[in-house]
Amino acid sequence: MANAQSRTLLLFGATGDLSKRMLLPSLYALHCDGLIAADLRIMGTARSELDDEAFRAMAGEALAHFLPEARKDDEKIASFLKQLSYQPLDASKIEGFAALAERLGDISGGMSIFLSTAPFLFTPTIQGLKSAGLAGEMVRIGLEKPLGNDLASSCAINDAVAHAFPEDRTFRIDHYLGKETVQNLMALRFANMMFEPLWNANGIEHIQITVSETVGLEGRHGFYDDTGALRDMVQNHILQLVALTAMEPPAEFDATSIRDEKVKVLRSLRPVSPNEVVRGQYGAGAVGGNSVSSYADDLGKPSDTETFVAIKAHVDNWRWQGVPFYLRTGKRLAERRSEIVIQFKQVPHNIFAQRGGRLSANRLVIRLQPEEYVRLLVMAKEPGLDRGGLILREVPLDLSLTAAFSKAQRRIAYERLLLDLVDGEPTLFVRRDEVEAQWRWIDAIRKTWADHAIEPKSYGSGSWGPSAAIALTERDGVSWND
Repeated sequence: MANAQSRTLLLFGATGDLSKRMLLPSLYALHCDGLIAADLRIMGTARSELDDEAFRAMAGEALAHFLPEARKDDEKIASFLKQLSYQPLDASKIEGFAALAERLGDISGGMSIFLSTAPFLFTPTIQGLKSAGLAGEMVRIGLEKPLGNDLASSCAINDAVAHAFPEDRTFRIDHYLGKETVQNLMALRFANMMFEPLWNANGIEHIQITVSETVGLEGRHGFYDDTGALRDMVQNHILQLVALTAMEPPAEFDATSIRDEKVKVLRSLRPVSPNEVVRGQYGAGAVGGNSVSSYADDLGKPSDTETFVAIKAHVDNWRWQGVPFYLRTGKRLAERRSEIVIQFKQVPHNIFAQRGGRLSANRLVIRLQPEEYVRLLVMAKEPGLDRGGLILREVPLDLSLTAAFSKAQRRIAYERLLLDLVDGEPTLFVRRDEVEAQWRWIDAIRKTWADHAIEPKSYGSGSWGPSAAIALTERDGVSWND
């Protein structure tokens, strides 16, 4: 089964927003480029009572709305839609799975399942699949978050999945790992001799990771208020970025080696003390020149759910001893940005000081979105005769991944992840021990909040979060890379 391309793809939640915005456009792009077999059966399932033609019509509307104009091709869209079929299913009732299995028919050529569902439906869905013979050796399953809301519920979901699907056929999805720039982080570190000798406590003063959004709730009211920023973003995306930034060089570029090194980092995270974490909740303000409401007004009721988190984290191992990792994420912030900033240490002695030359330490900025670039800030001398003193200035060495690979087809994360799921390539998916190590750390933070009654601090929409988040770094003599 390993690395065998599936002949059938089963999409749960096929009529939902994720399917329309991401999954169907991604599968169409893979179809256009001949990366999935022309005879791959793609069956959608959800509660909606649709037949094949109605589902194809819905998919066609989604492609018309969400595909870039340059990717639209009537002939290719028509051939793609022919690959789609649909079977209604209420996943909470085991009886419907027999009809789903009958409709699927022969799956001996291998089947991949993309399961995106509410946490309470994971267990009945897995039981239904198993009871209907849809969890055999030729079937693998991809699990979209949220996989629980704490360690206990995550373990319960993972246990339920493990009853039907062993770990080597379970693919936990974190779409950040499908982003090109995230994968370039490993290429940057492990394919270039200049970085790795400095990539440790001897060469690095601190690391910042920011994942900021300008949007508010965007229709996710119930889910988000039950979840909050810590569980929605830190538990998965940000901790995966920490792991990739901090991991030891893996022996090989394969799933086991990479995930072994990532989980070592996650297990080395030091418990966070109360003065190392800031909670925030957005108030009214202006984003992009438009007035926006507070979180409570957007939600329609008061709430103590955080929409912003800043954390001073530490990885307690030899490589990173004494190097703080400043992490932050939030909604309604000043701009949309995902980036990793590596702040190197100052040179040990400034030989230019007597001539008036001032130095800034080198900084490496890895921007994941909305632009994709790697920028190294280095010191250079300003041109001139220097009679009034020597002037040194920080200048950027820029690698725009968008420009450098302008002729390459740009892929959204779900294209790669769906292709890897169908192909059975597990490297960019998250292993159970990683998920559980992440939840242990997150649960300890939430317990700290409860034990010390740490409430969210209000911040104005369009700002960079509460003033306490600025103090978190400033007291160490560090400024956020705003």
